[in-house]
Amino acid sequence: MFGPAFEARTVDTTGARIHFTHGGEGPPLLLLHGYPQTHAMWHAVAPALAADFHVICPDLRGYGDSSKPAGGPDHANYAKRAMAQDMVELMAALGHTRFDMAGHDRGARVTHRLALDHPQAVRRACVMDIAPTHYMFGHTDQAFATGYYHWFFLIQPDGLPERMIGADPDYYLHEKLHRWAAPGARFDAAALAEYRRCFAWPETIHASCEDYRAAAGIDLAHDAADRARRIACPLLVLWGDQGFVQRSYDVLAVWREYARDVRGHAVHSGHFLPEEAPGEVIAALRDFFKEPDSR
Repeated sequence: MFGPAFEARTVDTTGARIHFTHGGEGPPLLLLHGYPQTHAMWHAVAPALAADFHVICPDLRGYGDSSKPAGGPDHANYAKRAMAQDMVELMAALGHTRFDMAGHDRGARVTHRLALDHPQAVRRACVMDIAPTHYMFGHTDQAFATGYYHWFFLIQPDGLPERMIGADPDYYLHEKLHRWAAPGARFDAAALAEYRRCFAWPETIHASCEDYRAAAGIDLAHDAADRARRIACPLLVLWGDQGFVQRSYDVLAVWREYARDVRGHAVHSGHFLPEEAPGEVIAALRDFFKEPDSR
């Protein structure tokens, strides 16, 4: 899907086995996917960026072909802190102790946490189609609960969402993609087949629920403890002009409460920017990450 220039590998981190594909030459660029997808969501973006960067596209723990550790009673194994640590160890294994990174959806939340926990590792960062978790939970209203109903459904205990999703995972997957994308959006058939393959596994369904349970618990505790800190590196924020984030927030103003150096703009798409508007995403990332390091 990514072409012959990309190679699939695995790396064992302290807490998980991370599957990834990588290719290209140049400065290191880490790309993190969102829910309910895998690294395959970068199929239209990564090969183009590989002309200028060493592009690394992993499956987050719990997703794709990466391992799916038990969540634990406090869901700490799916805290964004644990997921960020995976990524730092993955990049170190490839010889990169400082790198650029971009994340979409859940991957953007890992990007946010990684930039706070490992500021020395991140040169520049991009987050796509999110507002900070702490801010979104703190500004919950009926519109948010309706648009992001899955945040409240997936955190339910005792296997409730796992059983309901597991009854027809294909339906649920397609429902999420259709509901979040802009009208008329089309997904690549090979990428969609990959999402279906991986999301059909009960282990993936459970792990992804654990991801959201962590977001509503231990992640919020970490965010509250760090509320006085802001992302230090330059931050690019992109979001879809036909999605919930556009309708609901003054996106750049919100992010300026959480980061020191913020820029960005809307992209003509729904939620899935790298698949709905790959050309705009490629151009924005290339321009941003090719800027010289000012620190």
